[in-house]
Amino acid sequence: MDRRTFLMAAGAGGAALTLGPAHAATASPARSEAALLRTWFRSTYRSIEAMTTDFGLVTDKVDVSGAGAPVPSVQTSPTNIGCGLWATAAAGGLGVIGRQEMERRLTRTVAAVEKLERAHGFWFNWYDAHDGSLLTTWPENGETVRPFLSSVDNAWLVTGLRIAADAAPSLRSRVARLLADADWSYYYTPYDPADPVAGPGQLRGGYWPDKPGKGEPTGHHYGALNTEPRMASYLGIADGSLPPDHYWHVFRTLLPGMGQEQEPAGSYVTIDGVRVWQGHYTYRGRKLVPTWGGSMFEALMVPLFVPEPQWSPRSWGLTHTRFVRSQIEHGMDEAEYGYWGFSPANIPEGGYREYGVDAIGMQEEGYNSLGVVTPHASFLALPYARGEALANLRALDRDFGAYDDTYGFRDSVDVTTGRVSDFVLALDQGMVAAALAQELRPGLLQHPFRTGGFASRVRPLLEKERFSI
Repeated sequence: MDRRTFLMAAGAGGAALTLGPAHAATASPARSEAALLRTWFRSTYRSIEAMTTDFGLVTDKVDVSGAGAPVPSVQTSPTNIGCGLWATAAAGGLGVIGRQEMERRLTRTVAAVEKLERAHGFWFNWYDAHDGSLLTTWPENGETVRPFLSSVDNAWLVTGLRIAADAAPSLRSRVARLLADADWSYYYTPYDPADPVAGPGQLRGGYWPDKPGKGEPTGHHYGALNTEPRMASYLGIADGSLPPDHYWHVFRTLLPGMGQEQEPAGSYVTIDGVRVWQGHYTYRGRKLVPTWGGSMFEALMVPLFVPEPQWSPRSWGLTHTRFVRSQIEHGMDEAEYGYWGFSPANIPEGGYREYGVDAIGMQEEGYNSLGVVTPHASFLALPYARGEALANLRALDRDFGAYDDTYGFRDSVDVTTGRVSDFVLALDQGMVAAALAQELRPGLLQHPFRTGGFASRVRPLLEKERFSI
């Protein structure tokens, strides 16, 4: 990668290069914001194209550090496939590719998904992206992979399939057949008021289906509401396979007295006959609903598709805005990195880990920022802090060379050392593509999640939501 030289301030002793007091980067001359966003979308979509195999599936990641052709990974996941579907629908909707080409690409991917091995109506966590075979050995180190059915990963593939069917009506019957057996109650443990620990009314993380019956479940449920698994909850409530009261049994914070990052404030309220702990955290004087680890994508990936801020402006809309503000202040004021935006991503030196702001996550160990800034987090923040998000992205480009016009933004930057990741990841580029589509053509990818069961079952729940913030 052609990286710019990272200049440390004289005598800084390894401290991050910081911006001036205004926290703003110089705007590109003669380019409107819309033109810049469109340029960024085109380069982001080129990275999706580079990750797409002849079989039609998007790989997990691609190494773009070399002078030659990018090197895609072997593996893919349901989430990666979903990202490829909605990025292609966005490219067609924005005119980056023609409509016929969009339909051809979506059809090829849907045909590949039809060939993938499944169990209980859902897709396994890892496949070979080049031929669709189920992975039982990890390509990078030869370790055994035990096939797993993840609720959250399947949610993102179903999201992508629904968007594909909306963008290309010729695919609607095929997608309907694929989704006919995807019954979200498979993951659901019904609420038991006599034993809410064993029967929490929440979704399992998933199952290993190689045991009799439903298979072996994970030891945990997804108990935090403000995390990305709520997309599975919304899908199940919308299609009727999950009861609406499931939404109220997921925690805004853990209950008082439970081990968590901070003791929550709030109160109990009864909604739809369910006693709900409406808890909140306070960060730098700001009340918000925490995520599990304090990362950006936990909070803001779902509203790329489900219009939470519009349906719940004083609850979801408010906490999303405050979450973004908290991430900005952590990076700029508390940690004084001079840059912000922390979310799970590629480790710049290699590997993968979670990054976040510890104080706004429930997990006691927390996700820490560690000076690693992830560009997709700024794209997720566009609806809530557009000017600061654009300035942050321009600064990452200007100061570290984190962007190029071929494949877009690299996955992460260690702003304390200047090390830029050699990779782009399908998940993170998929979020970037969806965020840019929402900015350039609002609602382009949201139609399937504003109508049908989302309008009749999910929207009333969000309209009743009253966070204690």
